[in-house]
Amino acid sequence: MKYLDEFRDSNAVQKLSAAIHQITRHPWTIMEVCGGQTHSIVRYGLDRLLPPEITLIHGPGCPVCVTPIELIDTACELAKIPDVIFCSFGDMLRVPGTHEDLLKVKAQGGDVRIIYSPLDAVAIAQANPSRQIVIFAVGFETTAPAQAMAILQAQRMELENFFVLVAHVLVPPAMEALLSSPDNRIQGFLAAGHVCTIMGYDMYEPISKKFQVPIVVTGFEPVDILEGVKMVVHQLEEGRSVVENQYARSVHRSGNLDAQKVINEVFEPSSRIWRGIGNISKSGLQLRPAFARFDALQHFHDRIHLTDSTTSPSSECQSGRILQGLMKPSDCPAFGTRCTPEHPLGAPMVSSEGACAAYYRYRPESMTKI
Repeated sequence: MKYLDEFRDSNAVQKLSAAIHQITRHPWTIMEVCGGQTHSIVRYGLDRLLPPEITLIHGPGCPVCVTPIELIDTACELAKIPDVIFCSFGDMLRVPGTHEDLLKVKAQGGDVRIIYSPLDAVAIAQANPSRQIVIFAVGFETTAPAQAMAILQAQRMELENFFVLVAHVLVPPAMEALLSSPDNRIQGFLAAGHVCTIMGYDMYEPISKKFQVPIVVTGFEPVDILEGVKMVVHQLEEGRSVVENQYARSVHRSGNLDAQKVINEVFEPSSRIWRGIGNISKSGLQLRPAFARFDALQHFHDRIHLTDSTTSPSSECQSGRILQGLMKPSDCPAFGTRCTPEHPLGAPMVSSEGACAAYYRYRPESMTKI
């Protein structure tokens, strides 16, 4: 495929692998933040091309995976309301809540629809004026502009039946939380290229300086990832810690200013609970007061009934430790046996960006045998 084959070129991959071997003198632990990068690493076996001194660990870079159980329970309650059409990206339907998931609600008669763009939900609202449309707004900074545009479009169209359950999360605060943890072992980051395409990378510079960690904005193909690893290792071996941009074909330092303007017009930062990590200050987005009428939680607050959920995932599920990079999916005793994509114990086995799903699909040999 034009413009893609060169980033999957086996000769370039081998050269980069050899270069990383050549410059590596000490053991280093590097986290890739994005679930898309995790899938590429596992799919192409890129971690197996690195010297034994280099350990890649997987971060919480899957927005589906870090959506807390409380929000899944709320989504299920909203989807049960008879006059509601609940719209969601497909990945969210299998994410387990306390007692059920959205797919089960759909099977029991809830009108749950898979959409591919937030604007699809606007069209559904326009076509169904007698129904209440709720969209599950999930994602990092990458998907926030499209969601903001959908809300602005609904406002322009004066739609009174369009509502949003906001679950957007922001990457930099999560990185700071991981680095501040007493269990932290991260010495360098591969930052998510698509997030930086929107937001730029100047926001990472204070983090790099504060914690003395190299951060390299990295793409998603094998050549991208190995080049990003090489850049991080080069800094680590030289005792440097700055922000560099491997993904220059897509990312500029200031990012997409128009997209940022749209996000800032509709949303403002808020604290957010991350599944497996906990509450992180200013790590999420919420609607600004001017758009409060689109808030599904406010509109339906007297029609949803949630038990005290301070709930926790299955005690058997190790997704919290996996999302923090403290263990790999194959280290979980339930992986591939009691936890599978058909019967998941946690979100990372469900999402197309989840680390557990990547290992299940591409490394079946790592599954625990009963």
